[in-house]
Amino acid sequence: MKLFLISLLVSIYFYGHVQPGAVQVKTDNADSYLGGHELVFLNFYANWCRFSQMLEPIYDEFADKISKEYPAGKVLIGKVDCDSEGALSSKNNVNKYPTLKLFRHGVALKKEYRGARSVEAFTNFIRDQIADPLKVVEAIPDLFNIETKKRTIIGYFANQNSENYKAYSKLSSILRDSCNFVAAVGPAFAHKRPNGDTVVFRDLGGFEATDIPYDSQITNYDVMYTWSTDHCTPLVREITFENAEELTEEGLPFLILFHKPDDMDSVKIFEKEVQHQLAHEKGSITAVHADGHKFSHPLNHLGKSSADLPLLAIDSFRHMYLFPDFKKIGEENNLKQFVIDLHSGKLHREFHNGPDPTEAPKLQIEQVVTEHIPKQVDNEKRSDINPRSTPPESVFIKLAPGPDRYSIKHGDGGEL
Repeated sequence: MKLFLISLLVSIYFYGHVQPGAVQVKTDNADSYLGGHELVFLNFYANWCRFSQMLEPIYDEFADKISKEYPAGKVLIGKVDCDSEGALSSKNNVNKYPTLKLFRHGVALKKEYRGARSVEAFTNFIRDQIADPLKVVEAIPDLFNIETKKRTIIGYFANQNSENYKAYSKLSSILRDSCNFVAAVGPAFAHKRPNGDTVVFRDLGGFEATDIPYDSQITNYDVMYTWSTDHCTPLVREITFENAEELTEEGLPFLILFHKPDDMDSVKIFEKEVQHQLAHEKGSITAVHADGHKFSHPLNHLGKSSADLPLLAIDSFRHMYLFPDFKKIGEENNLKQFVIDLHSGKLHREFHNGPDPTEAPKLQIEQVVTEHIPKQVDNEKRSDINPRSTPPESVFIKLAPGPDRYSIKHGDGGEL
């Protein structure tokens, strides 16, 4: 009898007692955890990784704090052992440790957590993410206060109790980082919904922009999600020091427009030509625009300064190539040809050897020579043409994850 009581107490402790720290998430319980919480924050770690070891006590303390702050079913702080849960790790495209990912309503957000690794920083991040991103307005003048520097989706609803509103609220929660979300509710907006609740997309520029209506059922969530994602994620994105690491990890070369901070006309021209010429190249290059004053270092590598803006270049993550004349990007599909010449190796080849002998190129890439970039002779190139200097080395690759933050897993499973 005494032995039975001891066994019972041990069972109650291990199975009924809530274990401290982050919840261990495995393949067989991942779906229930992700589907059963509004927000799930996961630490993908490896026991052999020293950065994972350093993070563990901080992350567990943070998990205990969050579990006391929010009710059951609201937020789950979990961790995944990538050595024992390889399938779950691969499913979430984890190739470095520790990787911190946020899931909302079971959907993994594209952006990884890249902030400070402290209890306070983690806690503030979760508080920000749990806050309702949906701005509700009930009077027409309130629409004039919508931020015009960010793309916006506006839903016009009769009330906040409908299934339409619930689906829209869920959408705003998941895509909060991509667009502003506004819900215009009540009789003041009846003229905007003559046939019932409706959703529209508004591009940059506020009321000067033309609203694009969503023409399917609002409760058809998958269709509305795809429509919203297509409109909220532009072909051309702004690159900053805050998101450079994230964009770099996509692994695609950068097509970069460097411009003056107040020169949005050049940005609009660039966006128009990318849409026109490179819409089908989205999977082969990342088009971005950058403040040329903040990103003066890449300009120096190109032998240019802010006085030369706007400038267009490609950073292949090995070398940088300068487009000769921004004013000509719309002529004869020059922008598309610039990208094609990168992937064919023509940019690199012609930088060294000059125009290919078999054709007169429509677009000759400008040679860039700067004093701090050593001149090198490529002995593999043809000897009958004087080799040019080596193209400027990549700058943006240096903004990729640093060696003091992650352990990188190679394809063969080795550690960097």
